[in-house]
Amino acid sequence: MDLRTWEDQRGRVSTASGDVSYTDVGEGPVALFVHGAGTNNLLWRKAITELAGERRCVAPDLPGHGGSPVTPEQDLSLNGLARLLEDFCESLELGELDVVANDTGGAVAQVFAVNHPDRLRTLTLTNCDTQGNLPPEPFRPIVELAERGQLAPLAVRLAADPQQARTGGLGGGYERPDQVPDEVLAAFARPVFGTLDAARQFERLLTSVRGEELDAIEPLLKEFRVPTLLVWGTGDPNFRIEWAYRFSAAVPGVTEVVEVPGGKLFFPDERPEDLVPHLRRHWG
Repeated sequence: MDLRTWEDQRGRVSTASGDVSYTDVGEGPVALFVHGAGTNNLLWRKAITELAGERRCVAPDLPGHGGSPVTPEQDLSLNGLARLLEDFCESLELGELDVVANDTGGAVAQVFAVNHPDRLRTLTLTNCDTQGNLPPEPFRPIVELAERGQLAPLAVRLAADPQQARTGGLGGGYERPDQVPDEVLAAFARPVFGTLDAARQFERLLTSVRGEELDAIEPLLKEFRVPTLLVWGTGDPNFRIEWAYRFSAAVPGVTEVVEVPGGKLFFPDERPEDLVPHLRRHWG
């Protein structure tokens, strides 16, 4: 599905936690796709194109990402974002779900999942935050810039130059950043970093998402038995493969860890062929 077609299919729904932009394509049991900080639901377009013939694929944008607005008073903590996901599902009356998540979205999905295990048929996590690794050590300097209010002006300059975004920003999540179209990088960066006000809200999100919230659900994860698949790129310096195995050892619902050799953070976009077959098998 090309970028223009994808953007044309976005809808918007009002929820108790705020307005949410989303894409809803296909028919069948509902699969909910959750992206992370700095991208939007465009991350999933290739996988969803493959799966829309067998699943109703619903992909929301987090606040301040894609087409979703963000307000100064909106709760951008993990608990707040998980509540937004819950309200979004209620507004669309989605019922039982197969949840697929990446990056920060994986942390949000974990909080959502342990609070609503009865809503999930399955959970699939790709490279994402886990207990003890939020924020990841290599990403910590970015969070510290956000805490000092110094990230936003840098990010605005980054968004204005696709080449900088490719070499110094989102491109780091790809094995071959030179192959990522400019319009895709722009579609990720523009809503988040296109203005100083938007970038300030992104700073607020980065500083609101706290590892303590993820650590707090560890007792619930130890009792979590929803079938859970981990599909993990091995080339990601932020979310190294050992974090996947540590999560697997702690969570009884994990059925398998699938390694994607050399895969980076955004392999679901770059290498959907290394995700889609495993989703089909996991979903049965």
